[in-house]
Amino acid sequence: MSASFTIARYTILEAVRNRWLWLLLGLLLACIALSGLLDAMALTESRQIRLALLSSLLRLASVFLLTSFVVSSMAREAADKGQQMLLALAHPRATYLAGKLLGYAALALLPALLSGLLAGCYAPPLQAGLWALSLLGECWIMLAFAVLCMVSMQQLPAALAACSGFYLLARSIGTLQLLAHGSRPDGSSSTAASRVFDLLGTVLPHLDRYGSSDWLVYQSGSLQDLAGMLAQTALFVTLLVLAALYDLYRKAV
Repeated sequence: MSASFTIARYTILEAVRNRWLWLLLGLLLACIALSGLLDAMALTESRQIRLALLSSLLRLASVFLLTSFVVSSMAREAADKGQQMLLALAHPRATYLAGKLLGYAALALLPALLSGLLAGCYAPPLQAGLWALSLLGECWIMLAFAVLCMVSMQQLPAALAACSGFYLLARSIGTLQLLAHGSRPDGSSSTAASRVFDLLGTVLPHLDRYGSSDWLVYQSGSLQDLAGMLAQTALFVTLLVLAALYDLYRKAV
């Protein structure tokens, strides 16, 4: 475990040296400014509009920054032969993977915490805390998937495209299921499409339920909802890590 913590520490140091934290702060300030602009333009329910937009922007900024850092960091490490050197050491390959995941998971705490504090300026603290924890679970799922993509593909464009497609599909799978189960104009039901999207809904995490703006705007979040999301997060992160570990052990040094 000491080797894993060492890898995690250097992963965090890499983010600091690459000015990732400054980029995060810049994006958060841009989210505040954009939501404030629309707040000034809104004629009614300006607070609700600002809060809904701010939560959406914070969620997208957090996921985008973390996922892009994971992919670019592992791509740079592979190009510099750093990953090859670490895998050639006497430590098990699971040590390397655990260290990278611990480092990335620790980095995800910062945008989730800052986003929760910003949301708490406009929403009740309890709802902001629940929302921030659900955002953290969403970030952890995306980090685990990004690591799996880099271990399997080792190509920056392909990994970014796969992460983007996975995120968009997981964020919209609930809506797609509702549309597939609806009736056509002639009254028939699209059973084939509904079965396909039901299958996708089984194998994909329902990220559309994470970081919901309704929790902040209408104070509809509950500990029961959060517990279900955390259980789903633990399940999918475990599956993604096991898949990444399997691919990592299949690789030649």
